[in-house]
Amino acid sequence: MPKIYDLINKLCPDGVRYVLFSDVCKYTRGITYNKAQEVKTENSDTWKVLRANNITLSTNTLNFDNVKKVDKSVKVKESQMLRKNDILICAGSGSKEHIGKVAFIHENIDYTFGGFMAVIRCNNTLDSRFLFHYILSSSFKIYLETTLNSTTINNLNAGVISNFKIPVPPLEVQREIVRILDRYSEKVTTLKHELEKELELRKKQYEYYASKMFLDTNADELPMEELAKFAYGYTDTAKDYGDTRFIRITDINEQGYLKQEEIKYISLSEKSKKYILQKGDIIMARTGATYGKTLYFDEDIQAVYASFLIRIIPNERLLSRYYWHFTKTPLYWEQANKFVTTGGQPQFNTPSLKQIKIPVPPIEEQKHIVNILDKFDTLCNDLTNGIPAEISARKKQYEYYRDKLLTFKIKNTEV
Repeated sequence: MPKIYDLINKLCPDGVRYVLFSDVCKYTRGITYNKAQEVKTENSDTWKVLRANNITLSTNTLNFDNVKKVDKSVKVKESQMLRKNDILICAGSGSKEHIGKVAFIHENIDYTFGGFMAVIRCNNTLDSRFLFHYILSSSFKIYLETTLNSTTINNLNAGVISNFKIPVPPLEVQREIVRILDRYSEKVTTLKHELEKELELRKKQYEYYASKMFLDTNADELPMEELAKFAYGYTDTAKDYGDTRFIRITDINEQGYLKQEEIKYISLSEKSKKYILQKGDIIMARTGATYGKTLYFDEDIQAVYASFLIRIIPNERLLSRYYWHFTKTPLYWEQANKFVTTGGQPQFNTPSLKQIKIPVPPIEEQKHIVNILDKFDTLCNDLTNGIPAEISARKKQYEYYRDKLLTFKIKNTEV
């Protein structure tokens, strides 16, 4: 990157001015409408409305899944239609994680955006793509965390964002930084896609061997009713503080691991003590779209599980980890999908769970199967050793160079 440093030394040797967002950008909030104005089908009398879910957080790109459509009786200003070089940003959400996520609009599109969204438009001293990269940097994240933590309302309004300070180097410097970061980002994205393809192949390989090993045991299949006891979780209100982690359905990811974001807590009481999890415990989602999703609790923390989860307590004939691997196979899901009750929210409660059948070889054979499948699982899902770790490392490398390029010596503007 010598060229960029030569440019900086040549064009702004004394540093770069940092200016208020409000001095160089315009911030426009989206449209408001009510439920009665929503329509099912798109036609010439409807507006297409992008919302927070239409920005993919992991890639900061637009997606057009589940686009909301509203009747043209809803008032939409010209400034509320998306234009080339706009930065679309999530300005309001029930989750602080989504506040500030952005997507860059590369061309004029026939879409507007909802009231919990906003667009940022730059004046002629600031390249909008440069600002897009700067908003993705740690500087903006730190600003949001500091500012929004002082309020209980997750709202990135004009008053909040107007005081954010932005470096404004000469346009030639901005555009060279954009060129470097776009190219680097493209390389990281390409590599990420290649690794994700590899990861998908490994997952299929895991599923194949897992199913094969369970089928090849030649062991008797026994219903879970004969192999375990079951206990529903604890009812309480999740909080942002407390002495005990409160594990809910939403805290279990698709791979059957505990998420480490949006953590909630409760204060331990005499009543909740009997719901404390032990290392090696299994808990399962019993309701909703993710019924049957199962967590192997392998954490050294004090935690209590919530009421929409079931704790599975195997007897001496069944290893917890063996059962957890079984829940990741089609053999398990074929049964779960058959036993689940529908009507409103899907329910996979204890009576259904008791009917699940699993091959039960001797404990030593179970240990052998667990040992093999753990190795496959580590390759697929372990964030410190497997393919996900490589993906994470590449992303962090890009973020490091991005933040380095976007950090400037502050120009002394005092006379």
